[in-house]
Amino acid sequence: MALGMVALLVALALVAVLAKKQLGAARVAAPVVPGAQAPAPDASTPDVRTQSRQMQEQVRQQMESLMQQPRDIPDDAAK
Repeated sequence: MALGMVALLVALALVAVLAKKQLGAARVAAPVVPGAQAPAPDASTPDVRTQSRQMQEQVRQQMESLMQQPRDIPDDAAK
């Protein structure tokens, strides 16, 4: 029984160490958004709501520009 308890504690410690590594890596890594501009060095960092609105606006503008482009129609579909 004592050996089982020791094995359980070792497994729990291993899981705790791995979880700590994963959480630490998640905080350090910042996602890279294509087309996003780096903030100016003197500018204050915008809050999450402002960043979200900016990203939504960028996506909306990209979608509108894509919707304005004419589609190619194959010759056999034009008949």
